[in-house]
Amino acid sequence: MVKITYIEHDGTEHVVDAPEGLSVMEGAVRNMVPGIDADCGGACACATCHVFVDPAWTEKTGERSAMEESMLDFAEGVQETSRLSCQIKVTKDLDGLVVRMPPYQG
Repeated sequence: MVKITYIEHDGTEHVVDAPEGLSVMEGAVRNMVPGIDADCGGACACATCHVFVDPAWTEKTGERSAMEESMLDFAEGVQETSRLSCQIKVTKDLDGLVVRMPPYQG
C-alpha cells in the first residue's frame, strides 16, 4: 500500500493507503475523501478531481498529457502544480505523496 495525504482547502488532512495500480483519484474516492468528486469516473473528461501536487512530488508524478492540459483549461485556479488526480497512477515511488484540493472543490 502507498500512503497518500489529501489536504482539503481548509487544511483538513486525510491520510489513506492506496493500492498500487489505482489512480490517486480512485484512492480518494474509495476512502471517501471530500473534494474529489470524479464525476466522469476517471475518464479525464471533467476536471472534478483537480489537485495541486506538492512541489516535492511533481517530478515523480510525471508530466501532464495533452488531454489533461485540455481539461485543466476548464478548471478554476490552475497552477503550475495542477494535475487531474485521475491521471496520476499510484506506484511505490509515490509513497508519501501530498496533494491539496482547490477551494472550489469541497
